[in-house]
Amino acid sequence: MMNFLKDTFTVLWVDLRFLRRHVVSTVATSLVNPILYLLAFGYGLGQGISFEGVDYIAFVIPGIIALTSMSVSFGGAAMKLNVDRLYYKSFDEMLMSPVSLTSIVVGKALIGVVRGLLSCLALLAVGLLLSSQLVASPLFFLVLLASCMTFSFMGVLAALMIRSHADMATFSNLVILPMSFLCGTFFSLSQVPDALRVVLNVLPLTHASQCLRAAALDQSFPWLSLVVLVGFGVAFFIGSLRVLKRSS
Repeated sequence: MMNFLKDTFTVLWVDLRFLRRHVVSTVATSLVNPILYLLAFGYGLGQGISFEGVDYIAFVIPGIIALTSMSVSFGGAAMKLNVDRLYYKSFDEMLMSPVSLTSIVVGKALIGVVRGLLSCLALLAVGLLLSSQLVASPLFFLVLLASCMTFSFMGVLAALMIRSHADMATFSNLVILPMSFLCGTFFSLSQVPDALRVVLNVLPLTHASQCLRAAALDQSFPWLSLVVLVGFGVAFFIGSLRVLKRSS
């Protein structure tokens, strides 16, 4: 176990050094889209509207945090690994080092978790100032950590499977972008047709949004959704490990 932790931190440390030099610009850049969503949907379209017994601004903030956890964690893990593997070719050197494949997968995912948590916590601070109905409970932080971890492993899996930078853009357009707007981040799934709701319930961001919103608004918590979210994370981790074993 100690060797695993040491190897994992060694893999993470390389990316942490880069993040340390660019932490302000990284967090500021990652907050541009969430703030625009908050202004457009929260204050533009949702002014004076109540949703599920709460103001729309309080309803939409947890959804935007879930969206941020997906986009930043996925991008933080996938883009760096994508560049290292296909452009700098430095990832091949890591595969030749005496570090376990499990440590490599977890270490590469953790940089996405760190970046996702930094951005989401900054956005949460803004949300708490804007709405008194939000609650930053320990359960909320637990779900946020699970969400960032799940989408970081998803990013690692995508980066290991693609064969070009264009493939990463295609994956983002076909998978990440639709989830951003359809998985209950800006609206309640009770408003969509039953057939579409079934499809959306098999996407991880749907369960992240539901769990974060329930925890932030002190509503009945959907424990099944948390189990499904964690299950997605485990599946992405196993998939990443298998792809890495085949490629190495």
